[in-house]
Amino acid sequence: MPLIAFNREISSNGNPWKLKPWGKVLKDKDHGWSPLVWVLYLGFFFIEPIVDHASLRLWALDAAGAAVFLILYFGLFFLENPRGLLHVTGMALLGLLFQFINSNGATFFIFAAAMLPFCVKTQRSAWLGLFTIGAATAVQGLALHINRWALFFSTVFPLMIGGGNTFFAERNRLNCRLRKANEEIEHLAKVAERERIARDLHDILGHTLSVITLKSELAGKLMDRDPARAAKEIREVEEISRQALTEVRDAIRGYRAKGLAAELAHAKSTLETAGVNVQCDAATTLQLPPMQESVLSLAVREGVTNVLRHARARTCRLHLEQQNGSCQLVIEDDGLGSSSVEGNGLRGMRERVEMLGGTLQRSNQDGTTLTITLPLKDAASHDTDKAESLHN
Repeated sequence: MPLIAFNREISSNGNPWKLKPWGKVLKDKDHGWSPLVWVLYLGFFFIEPIVDHASLRLWALDAAGAAVFLILYFGLFFLENPRGLLHVTGMALLGLLFQFINSNGATFFIFAAAMLPFCVKTQRSAWLGLFTIGAATAVQGLALHINRWALFFSTVFPLMIGGGNTFFAERNRLNCRLRKANEEIEHLAKVAERERIARDLHDILGHTLSVITLKSELAGKLMDRDPARAAKEIREVEEISRQALTEVRDAIRGYRAKGLAAELAHAKSTLETAGVNVQCDAATTLQLPPMQESVLSLAVREGVTNVLRHARARTCRLHLEQQNGSCQLVIEDDGLGSSSVEGNGLRGMRERVEMLGGTLQRSNQDGTTLTITLPLKDAASHDTDKAESLHN
């Protein structure tokens, strides 16, 4: 009889008598059609009645025992929540009962020992159960004075089969835990991706819609006074809208193509359109790793969007410099200041910065000052460790 292996989580929840659909059992990736093959080994149980030309009464008893065994055996596969130990115990008891009338009742011991390691949670429990079966069969065999071969097949052989299956059962349990861990990783990856898309869309659309609103209001005011300028602003609104659509698609794919220099230039132009005096002393020639540049670009976008929406500022200062192995971005305005409660945009900005080992500080005195510091010495290692969690 080969090693019988199947992977099953024995559960005590739910209805223990609920049956699985036939198709679901046959398509189970852990055993498939195998139970229908394994059960053929039950044929050994009928060798003695055939050879000894057993009476009709013995045939009826053997048939009844085989029927009970089949119920216990297939119950392990067809029941939604089988009581594994009860099924195995029932098989062992059948062996003990039929040893009195059929020496091939050892077949039930073999099935019980083969299934037991898969119905418990630890190897220790499996070995304890196997030695219990072995001790019971040995005591009964010696009491009945059965021959050595019969004693071997009822006591030693089940221990060999069960002992081998403890290895496969432990491997199956490890594989099961690995599958669950992989499923959890996949779930967390999906959650992280949804959060990334939410942050990026908030930053992109929040900024772009603010610019569209600003230019649309300006075009409305200029419609009668300066139609040519109003038409120019409307054309820019159309261009920005198309650009926003491209950026949304890029955000979903996880790419950034504009770069920090272009973002700073766009921020300066947008602020000046809104009538804000801009002081930009940013060192746009800095050589930044892609991840750091992307985070700083989004920080510039979110910071400028907040200035446009909430600050009512007259001046805004953008400062970018590299010093002591780090890069520092400062966005400062003389507006109304902001609430102490962080919104989605600022919270998303802080998450990005902290994922790269940086810091974000906010001051509300005499306006609002955002100071973002990113380390550059360990940028390569941060890119390797964090890139997938941020942009995958």
